[in-house]
Amino acid sequence: MDIEAYFERIGYQNSRNKLDLQTLTEILQHQIRAIPFENLNIHCGKPMETSLEAIFHHIVRKKRGGWCLQVNHLLYWALTMIGFEVTMLGGCVYCPPTCKYSNTMIHLLLQATISGKKYIVDSAFPFSCQMWEPLELTSGKDQPQVPAIFCLTEENGTWYLEQTKRQEYVPNKEFVDSNFLEKNKHRKIYSFTLEPRTIENFQSMSAHHQVSQTSVMTNTSLCSLHTREGVHGLMGTTLAQKKFNYKDKVDLVEFKILKEEEIEEVLKHVFGIHLEAKLVPKCDNVFFTI
Repeated sequence: MDIEAYFERIGYQNSRNKLDLQTLTEILQHQIRAIPFENLNIHCGKPMETSLEAIFHHIVRKKRGGWCLQVNHLLYWALTMIGFEVTMLGGCVYCPPTCKYSNTMIHLLLQATISGKKYIVDSAFPFSCQMWEPLELTSGKDQPQVPAIFCLTEENGTWYLEQTKRQEYVPNKEFVDSNFLEKNKHRKIYSFTLEPRTIENFQSMSAHHQVSQTSVMTNTSLCSLHTREGVHGLMGTTLAQKKFNYKDKVDLVEFKILKEEEIEEVLKHVFGIHLEAKLVPKCDNVFFTI
């Protein structure tokens, strides 16, 4: 595996000599704009592999994306390769339909330490829940970013990530499932502890969510990629585009229902993905919102 190939993949050409917050932020932003969050292999009849070598081949060489076990694992490798102090953490994702956090740890995220100060780094959460900058590990502090205002709070050793989003203008709302839109201004994202994890801690979860009929990953084909202005999202055959703050304190959200034969071209031109097997798009469970 070649670290220079990784940086070429994400289009990062700046200096990596300073292991500071600016460098960490720039690498995070380049990655989320180059590497999609996606689970399309599940819906192409192929596995979502978690070994670092397989992830590197899939994302860097074949220019695909992945879910958190792949995308954040790759980011962990890259950051440690250039000298950052990084720890893997595990999180429980908030489920809006049940108003509960998942019972088990299903999300891999990272903690980076710079000059004794700790930050949460995550490049693998779909749509506008994705942070654009590392979050200072401080409880109760609003941290405004382009997508939304993020806030971390701590209770009895458990940390909670939440966000407050802007109002949304949706010109063609009547043509899409209203469940694709977050109804509340305040959104819970996930909880986590600071206990260090390894990729092996996620193996059983990975296997489960690739085959379980109750998993959102098997029920919905997902793809999400950020731009300098917002985010593109594909859920089943619904294509969404969100432009952050297109007017003062208002986000623009536009939807288009694709024909199945249009999806391949959209994946190529919007998300930079070339599939090698036939995708069977699916959206039986609207878990994530744009």
